[in-house]
Amino acid sequence: MFLNFFRFCAGVKERSPLRKFTAYLLITAPPLIWATALAGALYGLEPFSSWLYFFAWWPYILMLEGLLFLFQEKYWMFNRPRELLRLLGWSVTIWLVFEAFNLVLGNWRYAGMLPQWGLRWLGYALAFATVLPGILLTARVLAAWGAWKEAKGPVRGWASWQPLFLILGAACFILPLTLPRYAFPLVWGAFFFLLDPINDLLTGTSLTRRWLAGERRETYCLLAAGLTCGIWWEMWNSPAAAKWVYTLPVLNFGKIFEMPVLGYLGFLPFALECAVMYNFYKVLEERVLVTPRRRRWFWLGQLAYWLAMFAAMDMWTVIFYQ
Repeated sequence: MFLNFFRFCAGVKERSPLRKFTAYLLITAPPLIWATALAGALYGLEPFSSWLYFFAWWPYILMLEGLLFLFQEKYWMFNRPRELLRLLGWSVTIWLVFEAFNLVLGNWRYAGMLPQWGLRWLGYALAFATVLPGILLTARVLAAWGAWKEAKGPVRGWASWQPLFLILGAACFILPLTLPRYAFPLVWGAFFFLLDPINDLLTGTSLTRRWLAGERRETYCLLAAGLTCGIWWEMWNSPAAAKWVYTLPVLNFGKIFEMPVLGYLGFLPFALECAVMYNFYKVLEERVLVTPRRRRWFWLGQLAYWLAMFAAMDMWTVIFYQ
């Protein structure tokens, strides 16, 4: 049923009026959903109060798909429903990597979570599945709109950047775990420096390689997407009953919504990390997960990781339940 829905949204080429109508529907419906959900949350009505995140993000993602079609007459996710499912699953895994770091760093806590563990864990998965699509789609829409279309830079001949990036990535990975009070922001650059050179060496897509070739547009669109999504995350988190709160050891001042003002800077490198981690997954698909058996074990391993992390979050990250 899920795949059939996206196939319907994608439509067939001969039915372009229907595809355009679907795109307009995807664009116009979300504001109505947001207005209804926000009003319900402010009045304490369920399911809006406890599930406000979902009413904010899933319509946002659908709206981005509609905008993308209007700009380039082609969907990104709806045209590839199976790849979309893999993207959503990989998004859950990626965010749980940062949740694992947070078990040591303690930079945020969850409050007002649902007491039923089955619903709560389903909520975790559905919420974390929006991270990658939200950022990557926002960047694609910006590019399709024409943002930074002429952005070019000088070509750099830095041939041996990969070892330095790997060293920087290792430092950004280790220091937050050993000096969490002061080095916690480095986690938002660790996987960019660790995985981008690996992507390049394995002939995958490398943001750094493109930057050195003078291509700036993708990076600028990702940075803008990170900040846009960061503001959207925090704006909808503030009025929700089930929410996250920040408990940074330092720099925890000047809050806009729940986020300290300097924390918004972290969304910029986080967007680059998300793109690099997605590119790394594509490399895995092409070079490692080449048989159905390997793919099954890979996803079973991820599912086991999800369940372990959901239990760990319940034990150490959740402050209280409703």
